Amino acid sequence: MSKPGEARVEEKLYQNRYVVDGGRSHIRVAAHDKPSANLLAMTTLCPAGCYTLTEAGQVEVAPDGCFECGACRVMCEPGGEVEWNYPRGGYGVLFKFG
Repeated sequence: MSKPGEARVEEKLYQNRYVVDGGRSHIRVAAHDKPSANLLAMTTLCPAGCYTLTEAGQVEVAPDGCFECGACRVMCEPGGEVEWNYPRGGYGVLFKFG
């Protein structure tokens, strides 16, 4: 529980909204036999928790709730493992400040 006058990150993030663009993900993970160290790192580095490691050893992305911070783009795009684009207008994260 937060102290008076303080807010936990989770409480602030809960105020944000995400408008899902059904069928048009703005992030795609390329097919891979074994994830690279950078792609595997996204399972812990993504602040929104969008990346998960499956039982089959594959890294998958669920972009609903993505903050569009670009961390995965910086970590993985040079190797071509992640294709990242901004969502179409009207979709994606809607931040609530305050």
